[in-house]
Amino acid sequence: MISNQILQNTLEGLKNISHAELCVLDIDGKEVASTSNDFLRCAAPAREFVESPADSQEIQGYQYFKIFDEQQLEYILIVLGGGDNVYMLGKMIAFQIQGLLVAYKERFDKDNFIKNLLLDNLLLVDIYSRAKKLHIKTDAMRVTMIVESSNGRELGGLEMVRSYIGNTSDDFASEVDENNVIVVKEVTETGKGSDLGKIAKDMQEYLEKEGLTDVRIAYGTVVGEIKEVSRSYKEAKMALDVGKIFFEERKVICYTELGIGRLIYQLPIPLCKMFIKEIFDGKNPDEFDQETLTTIDKFFENNLNVSETSRQLFIHRNTLVYRLDKLQKSTGLDLRVFDDAITFKIALMVVKYMNYMEKYTY
Repeated sequence: MISNQILQNTLEGLKNISHAELCVLDIDGKEVASTSNDFLRCAAPAREFVESPADSQEIQGYQYFKIFDEQQLEYILIVLGGGDNVYMLGKMIAFQIQGLLVAYKERFDKDNFIKNLLLDNLLLVDIYSRAKKLHIKTDAMRVTMIVESSNGRELGGLEMVRSYIGNTSDDFASEVDENNVIVVKEVTETGKGSDLGKIAKDMQEYLEKEGLTDVRIAYGTVVGEIKEVSRSYKEAKMALDVGKIFFEERKVICYTELGIGRLIYQLPIPLCKMFIKEIFDGKNPDEFDQETLTTIDKFFENNLNVSETSRQLFIHRNTLVYRLDKLQKSTGLDLRVFDDAITFKIALMVVKYMNYMEKYTY
Protein backbone atom coordinates (compact mmCIF):
# COMPACT_ATOMS: atom_id res chain seq x y z
CA MET A 1 0.00 0.00 0.00
CA ILE A 2 1.26 3.44 -0.91
CA SER A 3 2.04 5.64 2.11
CA ASN A 4 -0.03 8.70 3.02
CA GLN A 5 3.13 10.83 2.86
CA ILE A 6 3.76 9.80 -0.74
CA LEU A 7 0.17 10.67 -1.63
CA GLN A 8 0.46 14.03 0.13
CA ASN A 9 3.67 14.89 -1.72
CA THR A 10 2.06 13.86 -5.00
CA LEU A 11 -1.01 16.03 -4.42
CA GLU A 12 1.15 19.04 -3.51
CA GLY A 13 3.08 18.64 -6.75
CA LEU A 14 -0.08 18.21 -8.83
CA LYS A 15 -1.65 21.25 -7.18
CA ASN A 16 1.33 23.38 -8.22
CA ILE A 17 0.82 22.26 -11.81
CA SER A 18 -2.98 22.40 -12.03
CA HIS A 19 -3.71 25.26 -9.58
CA ALA A 20 -6.64 23.17 -8.26
CA GLU A 21 -7.23 22.03 -4.68
CA LEU A 22 -7.07 18.25 -4.32
CA CYS A 23 -8.12 15.70 -1.73
CA VAL A 24 -7.91 11.91 -1.48
CA LEU A 25 -10.28 9.97 0.81
CA ASP A 26 -10.46 6.28 1.53
CA ILE A 27 -13.70 4.40 0.80
CA ASP A 28 -14.95 5.13 4.33
CA GLY A 29 -14.70 8.86 3.71
CA LYS A 30 -11.61 9.40 5.87
CA GLU A 31 -9.06 11.90 4.61
CA VAL A 32 -5.78 10.38 3.41
CA ALA A 33 -4.14 13.46 1.89
CA SER A 34 -5.30 16.97 1.07
CA THR A 35 -4.03 20.34 -0.11
CA SER A 36 -6.73 22.39 1.63
CA ASN A 37 -9.23 22.46 4.49
CA ASP A 38 -12.10 23.05 2.03
CA PHE A 39 -12.90 19.32 1.90
CA LEU A 40 -14.01 18.82 5.51
CA ARG A 41 -17.69 18.46 4.55
CA CYS A 42 -17.03 15.99 1.74
CA ALA A 43 -16.98 12.78 3.79
CA ALA A 44 -20.72 12.04 3.63
CA PRO A 45 -21.10 12.79 -0.12
CA ALA A 46 -18.00 10.66 -0.75
CA ARG A 47 -19.56 7.65 1.00
CA GLU A 48 -22.70 8.05 -1.10
CA PHE A 49 -20.53 8.33 -4.21
CA VAL A 50 -18.81 5.05 -3.29
CA GLU A 51 -22.17 3.27 -3.42
CA SER A 52 -23.11 4.78 -6.78
CA PRO A 53 -22.25 3.06 -10.09
CA ALA A 54 -20.67 6.25 -11.52
CA ASP A 55 -16.89 6.59 -11.89
CA SER A 56 -17.06 10.38 -11.60
CA GLN A 57 -19.66 12.83 -10.35
CA GLU A 58 -20.05 16.52 -9.53
CA ILE A 59 -21.57 17.22 -6.12
CA GLN A 60 -22.09 20.78 -4.84
CA GLY A 61 -19.26 22.21 -6.93
CA TYR A 62 -16.79 19.41 -6.11
CA GLN A 63 -15.75 16.88 -8.75
CA TYR A 64 -15.46 13.31 -7.42
CA PHE A 65 -13.47 10.50 -9.10
CA LYS A 66 -12.99 6.85 -8.22
CA ILE A 67 -9.50 5.38 -8.16
CA PHE A 68 -9.23 1.61 -8.62
CA ASP A 69 -6.49 -0.88 -7.93
CA GLU A 70 -7.04 -3.97 -10.13
CA GLN A 71 -10.78 -3.24 -10.32
CA GLN A 72 -10.96 -2.84 -6.54
CA LEU A 73 -12.06 0.65 -5.40
CA GLU A 74 -9.19 2.07 -3.36
CA TYR A 75 -9.61 5.86 -3.08
CA ILE A 76 -11.87 8.78 -3.86
CA LEU A 77 -10.28 11.81 -5.48
CA ILE A 78 -11.97 15.19 -5.07
CA VAL A 79 -11.03 18.20 -7.19
CA LEU A 80 -12.02 21.78 -6.38
CA GLY A 81 -11.33 24.38 -9.05
CA GLY A 82 -9.53 23.67 -12.29
CA GLY A 83 -11.80 25.78 -14.46
CA ASP A 84 -13.72 24.39 -17.45
CA ASN A 85 -11.35 21.45 -17.81
CA VAL A 86 -11.90 20.10 -14.30
CA TYR A 87 -13.24 16.77 -15.57
CA MET A 88 -10.22 16.10 -17.82
CA LEU A 89 -7.90 17.35 -15.11
CA GLY A 90 -9.46 15.06 -12.52
CA LYS A 91 -9.24 12.04 -14.82
CA MET A 92 -5.56 12.72 -15.45
CA ILE A 93 -4.81 13.08 -11.73
CA ALA A 94 -6.78 9.91 -10.93
CA PHE A 95 -4.80 8.08 -13.60
CA GLN A 96 -1.55 9.38 -12.11
CA ILE A 97 -2.45 8.14 -8.62
CA GLN A 98 -3.60 4.81 -10.03
CA GLY A 99 -0.19 4.46 -11.71
CA LEU A 100 1.49 5.13 -8.38
CA LEU A 101 -0.55 2.36 -6.78
CA VAL A 102 0.58 -0.11 -9.42
CA ALA A 103 4.23 0.93 -9.13
CA TYR A 104 4.34 0.71 -5.34
CA LYS A 105 2.45 -2.56 -5.30
CA GLU A 106 4.97 -4.03 -7.74
CA ARG A 107 7.84 -2.79 -5.60
CA PHE A 108 6.17 -4.27 -2.51
CA ASP A 109 5.78 -7.63 -4.28
CA LYS A 110 9.42 -7.58 -5.36
CA ASP A 111 10.51 -6.58 -1.87
CA ASN A 112 8.65 -9.54 -0.34
CA PHE A 113 10.12 -11.87 -2.96
CA ILE A 114 13.68 -10.71 -2.24
CA LYS A 115 13.18 -11.05 1.54
CA ASN A 116 11.87 -14.60 1.22
CA LEU A 117 14.62 -15.44 -1.26
CA LEU A 118 17.33 -14.27 1.15
CA LEU A 119 15.82 -16.18 4.07
CA ASP A 120 15.38 -19.44 2.09
CA ASN A 121 11.60 -19.32 2.52
CA LEU A 122 10.82 -20.32 -1.08
CA LEU A 123 10.76 -23.65 -2.84
CA LEU A 124 12.97 -23.89 -5.93
CA VAL A 125 9.98 -24.02 -8.27
CA ASP A 126 8.45 -20.96 -6.57
CA ILE A 127 11.68 -18.98 -6.97
CA TYR A 128 11.65 -19.27 -10.75
CA SER A 129 7.89 -18.90 -11.22
CA ARG A 130 7.66 -15.78 -9.05
CA ALA A 131 10.79 -14.27 -10.58
CA LYS A 132 9.28 -14.70 -14.04
CA LYS A 133 5.99 -13.12 -12.92
CA LEU A 134 7.84 -10.13 -11.41
CA HIS A 135 10.09 -9.77 -14.50
CA ILE A 136 13.27 -10.48 -12.52
CA LYS A 137 16.11 -12.10 -14.44
CA THR A 138 17.01 -15.54 -13.08
CA ASP A 139 20.45 -15.96 -14.65
CA ALA A 140 22.02 -12.57 -13.92
CA MET A 141 25.25 -12.33 -11.93
CA ARG A 142 24.52 -10.85 -8.51
CA VAL A 143 26.19 -10.17 -5.19
CA THR A 144 24.58 -9.55 -1.80
CA MET A 145 25.77 -6.69 0.41
CA ILE A 146 24.81 -5.94 4.01
CA VAL A 147 24.86 -2.32 5.12
CA GLU A 148 25.01 -1.75 8.88
CA SER A 149 24.97 1.55 10.76
CA SER A 150 24.30 2.62 14.32
CA ASN A 151 21.51 5.05 13.41
CA GLY A 152 20.18 3.66 10.12
CA ARG A 153 16.69 2.90 11.40
CA GLU A 154 16.23 6.39 12.89
CA LEU A 155 17.42 8.25 9.78
CA GLY A 156 15.77 6.06 7.15
CA GLY A 157 18.80 4.08 6.05
CA LEU A 158 16.76 1.91 3.67
CA GLU A 159 15.51 4.90 1.69
CA MET A 160 19.04 6.37 1.62
CA VAL A 161 20.38 3.14 0.14
CA ARG A 162 17.53 2.97 -2.38
CA SER A 163 18.24 6.56 -3.37
CA TYR A 164 21.90 5.71 -3.87
CA ILE A 165 21.40 2.61 -6.02
CA GLY A 166 18.66 4.33 -8.06
CA ASN A 167 15.32 3.13 -9.35
CA THR A 168 16.54 0.30 -11.54
CA SER A 169 14.94 -3.09 -11.94
CA ASP A 170 18.34 -4.79 -11.64
CA ASP A 171 19.28 -3.86 -8.06
CA PHE A 172 17.18 -4.36 -4.93
CA ALA A 173 17.40 -2.96 -1.41
CA SER A 174 15.42 -4.44 1.47
CA GLU A 175 15.43 -5.10 5.22
CA VAL A 176 15.30 -8.50 6.88
CA ASP A 177 15.95 -7.22 10.41
CA GLU A 178 15.92 -3.92 12.27
CA ASN A 179 19.67 -3.27 12.08
CA ASN A 180 20.73 -3.90 8.51
CA VAL A 181 19.85 -3.00 4.93
CA ILE A 182 20.39 -5.73 2.35
CA VAL A 183 21.40 -4.86 -1.22
CA VAL A 184 21.14 -7.45 -3.98
CA LYS A 185 23.20 -5.95 -6.78
CA GLU A 186 23.56 -7.11 -10.36
CA VAL A 187 27.15 -7.09 -11.58
CA THR A 188 28.88 -7.58 -14.92
CA GLU A 189 31.51 -10.17 -15.79
CA THR A 190 34.22 -7.70 -14.82
CA GLY A 191 32.39 -6.51 -11.69
CA LYS A 192 34.40 -8.61 -9.28
CA GLY A 193 37.21 -8.25 -6.75
CA SER A 194 38.48 -4.71 -6.48
CA ASP A 195 35.52 -3.38 -8.50
CA LEU A 196 33.07 -4.65 -5.90
CA GLY A 197 35.25 -3.30 -3.13
CA LYS A 198 35.18 0.15 -4.74
CA ILE A 199 31.40 -0.02 -5.20
CA ALA A 200 30.96 -0.88 -1.52
CA LYS A 201 33.46 1.79 -0.41
CA ASP A 202 31.73 4.49 -2.47
CA MET A 203 28.37 3.53 -0.95
CA GLN A 204 29.83 3.56 2.57
CA GLU A 205 31.29 7.04 2.10
CA TYR A 206 28.05 8.36 0.58
CA LEU A 207 25.92 7.08 3.47
CA GLU A 208 28.23 8.61 6.07
CA LYS A 209 28.09 11.95 4.24
CA GLU A 210 24.28 11.70 4.40
CA GLY A 211 24.42 11.42 8.20
CA LEU A 212 24.64 7.71 8.98
CA THR A 213 27.29 6.79 11.54
CA ASP A 214 29.56 3.75 11.95
CA VAL A 215 28.62 2.44 8.50
CA ARG A 216 30.06 -1.00 7.72
CA ILE A 217 29.45 -2.93 4.51
CA ALA A 218 30.08 -6.64 4.03
CA TYR A 219 29.48 -8.60 0.86
CA GLY A 220 29.51 -12.22 -0.27
CA THR A 221 30.69 -13.84 -3.47
CA VAL A 222 29.17 -13.27 -6.91
CA VAL A 223 26.54 -15.87 -7.89
CA GLY A 224 25.15 -16.59 -11.34
CA GLU A 225 21.72 -18.00 -10.47
CA ILE A 226 18.93 -16.35 -8.54
CA LYS A 227 18.55 -19.44 -6.34
CA GLU A 228 22.13 -18.82 -5.08
CA VAL A 229 21.42 -15.28 -3.82
CA SER A 230 20.67 -16.61 -0.33
CA ARG A 231 24.16 -18.18 -0.22
CA SER A 232 25.75 -14.83 -1.06
CA TYR A 233 23.63 -13.28 1.72
CA LYS A 234 24.83 -15.84 4.29
CA GLU A 235 28.41 -15.19 3.23
CA ALA A 236 27.91 -11.43 3.63
CA LYS A 237 26.39 -11.99 7.06
CA MET A 238 29.39 -14.03 8.15
CA ALA A 239 31.74 -11.43 6.69
CA LEU A 240 30.02 -8.71 8.74
CA ASP A 241 30.35 -10.68 11.99
CA VAL A 242 33.89 -11.93 11.41
CA GLY A 243 34.98 -8.49 10.24
CA LYS A 244 33.94 -6.97 13.57
CA ILE A 245 36.14 -9.48 15.42
CA PHE A 246 39.32 -9.66 13.36
CA PHE A 247 39.16 -6.57 11.10
CA GLU A 248 37.81 -3.86 13.40
CA GLU A 249 39.47 -1.07 11.43
CA ARG A 250 37.89 -2.15 8.12
CA LYS A 251 34.71 -0.39 6.99
CA VAL A 252 34.29 -2.69 4.00
CA ILE A 253 34.92 -6.43 4.15
CA CYS A 254 34.46 -9.26 1.67
CA TYR A 255 33.75 -12.90 2.49
CA THR A 256 36.79 -14.06 0.50
CA GLU A 257 39.09 -11.87 2.64
CA LEU A 258 38.22 -13.50 5.96
CA GLY A 259 41.01 -16.07 5.84
CA ILE A 260 41.42 -18.27 8.90
CA GLY A 261 39.04 -16.04 10.85
CA ARG A 262 36.18 -17.67 8.95
CA LEU A 263 37.15 -21.08 10.37
CA ILE A 264 37.66 -19.82 13.92
CA TYR A 265 34.25 -18.13 13.86
CA GLN A 266 32.58 -21.51 13.35
CA LEU A 267 34.31 -23.20 16.30
CA PRO A 268 32.24 -24.02 19.41
CA ILE A 269 33.29 -22.01 22.48
CA PRO A 270 34.03 -25.10 24.68
CA LEU A 271 36.52 -26.33 22.06
CA CYS A 272 38.14 -22.88 21.97
CA LYS A 273 38.56 -22.86 25.75
CA MET A 274 40.12 -26.31 25.66
CA PHE A 275 42.55 -25.22 22.95
CA ILE A 276 43.63 -22.09 24.83
CA LYS A 277 44.12 -24.05 28.04
CA GLU A 278 46.36 -26.53 26.23
CA ILE A 279 48.41 -23.84 24.49
CA PHE A 280 48.90 -21.40 27.36
CA ASP A 281 48.60 -23.83 30.27
CA GLY A 282 45.91 -21.85 32.05
CA LYS A 283 47.45 -18.45 31.36
CA ASN A 284 45.40 -15.78 29.57
CA PRO A 285 47.06 -13.98 26.64
CA ASP A 286 45.11 -10.88 27.67
CA GLU A 287 47.41 -10.72 30.70
CA PHE A 288 50.48 -10.02 28.57
CA ASP A 289 51.84 -6.52 29.12
CA GLN A 290 51.47 -3.93 26.37
CA GLU A 291 55.16 -4.09 25.46
CA THR A 292 54.90 -7.83 24.80
CA LEU A 293 51.71 -7.49 22.78
CA THR A 294 53.22 -4.71 20.66
CA THR A 295 56.31 -6.82 20.04
CA ILE A 296 54.20 -9.84 19.00
CA ASP A 297 52.01 -7.80 16.63
CA LYS A 298 55.00 -6.11 14.97
CA PHE A 299 56.87 -9.43 14.66
CA PHE A 300 53.93 -11.03 12.85
CA GLU A 301 53.43 -7.90 10.75
CA ASN A 302 57.01 -8.24 9.50
CA ASN A 303 56.71 -11.95 8.69
CA LEU A 304 58.94 -13.09 11.59
CA ASN A 305 61.82 -10.91 10.44
CA VAL A 306 63.90 -10.05 13.53
CA SER A 307 65.97 -7.29 11.95
CA GLU A 308 63.04 -5.40 10.44
CA THR A 309 60.95 -5.76 13.58
CA SER A 310 63.69 -4.38 15.84
CA ARG A 311 64.22 -1.50 13.41
CA GLN A 312 60.53 -0.55 13.42
CA LEU A 313 60.32 -0.86 17.21
CA PHE A 314 63.48 1.31 17.58
CA ILE A 315 65.15 -1.31 19.77
CA HIS A 316 68.39 -3.27 19.49
CA ARG A 317 68.19 -6.67 17.85
CA ASN A 318 69.39 -8.33 21.09
CA THR A 319 66.56 -6.63 22.99
CA LEU A 320 64.02 -8.16 20.65
CA VAL A 321 65.69 -11.56 20.96
CA TYR A 322 65.52 -11.23 24.75
CA ARG A 323 61.77 -10.48 24.59
CA LEU A 324 61.16 -13.46 22.31
CA ASP A 325 63.17 -15.73 24.63
CA LYS A 326 61.19 -14.48 27.60
CA LEU A 327 57.91 -15.18 25.77
CA GLN A 328 59.15 -18.67 24.89
CA LYS A 329 59.88 -19.46 28.54
CA SER A 330 56.39 -18.37 29.66
CA THR A 331 54.41 -20.06 26.86
CA GLY A 332 56.64 -22.77 25.49
CA LEU A 333 56.30 -21.30 21.99
CA ASP A 334 59.18 -19.82 20.03
CA LEU A 335 57.78 -17.26 17.57
CA ARG A 336 60.92 -17.59 15.44
CA VAL A 337 59.83 -21.14 14.59
CA PHE A 338 57.19 -21.18 11.88
CA ASP A 339 54.97 -23.88 13.45
CA ASP A 340 55.03 -22.21 16.86
CA ALA A 341 54.29 -18.83 15.25
CA ILE A 342 51.22 -20.26 13.50
CA THR A 343 49.98 -21.85 16.73
CA PHE A 344 50.48 -18.60 18.64
CA LYS A 345 48.76 -16.51 15.95
CA ILE A 346 45.74 -18.83 15.88
CA ALA A 347 45.58 -18.84 19.66
CA LEU A 348 45.47 -15.04 19.79
CA MET A 349 42.68 -15.02 17.21
CA VAL A 350 40.73 -17.63 19.18
CA VAL A 351 41.01 -15.49 22.32
CA LYS A 352 39.78 -12.47 20.39
CA TYR A 353 36.83 -14.50 19.10
CA MET A 354 35.97 -15.78 22.60
CA ASN A 355 36.07 -12.27 24.05
CA TYR A 356 33.78 -10.98 21.31
CA MET A 357 31.27 -13.79 21.76
CA GLU A 358 31.24 -13.30 25.51
CA LYS A 359 30.58 -9.58 25.06
CA TYR A 360 27.80 -9.84 22.46
CA THR A 361 26.06 -13.09 23.36
CA TYR A 362 23.64 -11.33 25.67
